[in-house]
Amino acid sequence: MLKLSSLNLNGIRSASSKGLQAWVAQIAPDCICVQEIKAQAPDVMSRLDQLAGLRGYFHFANKKGYSGVGIYTRHTPGNVVVGFGNPEFDAEGRYIELQFDSPSSKLSIISCYFPSGSSSEDRQQAKYRFLAAIYPHLQQLKAQREFILCGDINIAHQEIDLKNWKGNQKNSGFLPQERAWMTQLLGDGGLVDVYRQLHPTTTDEAYTWWSNRGQAYAKNVGWRLDYHLATPKLAAHAISVSIDKSQKMSDHAPITMDYAIDLNNASCHWL
Repeated sequence: MLKLSSLNLNGIRSASSKGLQAWVAQIAPDCICVQEIKAQAPDVMSRLDQLAGLRGYFHFANKKGYSGVGIYTRHTPGNVVVGFGNPEFDAEGRYIELQFDSPSSKLSIISCYFPSGSSSEDRQQAKYRFLAAIYPHLQQLKAQREFILCGDINIAHQEIDLKNWKGNQKNSGFLPQERAWMTQLLGDGGLVDVYRQLHPTTTDEAYTWWSNRGQAYAKNVGWRLDYHLATPKLAAHAISVSIDKSQKMSDHAPITMDYAIDLNNASCHWL
């Protein structure tokens, strides 16, 4: 089995002070994709470059205290790809890919942090540029490799993916253009929303993010923003999923999937 987790940390140092290491040791994933590290290499290396025996690989943002992604893994990748070739967003530290190949298969695990457009119209336009840039990259990658992209996508795709969908139709994260992009990615784009494959109609238990305003977390007024997006062959090997709200390490909850995949020593095969 491949146990693969994803969590927006909302700051790796903050999450570490709230029990991140103990949680990783408890669930013992093969890999955990993390987003919004909000730290630079000197803050992480030799202090947080390993979690519960998993080695970390990172893409830090140029700007201090901003964005950044990583993947912690117990398996050694054959290759590490930092960034996806777009100067604007590679400077923001939004994409890292670990490649695990065998003679019969090529598999990538990706940690990706999509921009939020909630702070300003300029950032919403940047989000649209990101969506326009990442789509062809994923299409090209899909033609070459099997992959699972884990991350904070910052889009609630369907009405069942957030509590207050009627009141958020004009807000970033649930705008028609963003949702249409997701529909295209999961349609003609050929990728699979693995959570929805396993739980096509779940509502309240599907949320992974809650606003810090009011009593959103206590009342479970949440959004499903964190995804596993996989090529169909890998998605078909997904067995189970859990969203762990037992320990609040961030304003997001970790989402963990079990896949019937053997990932070992830079090689992989389907079980």
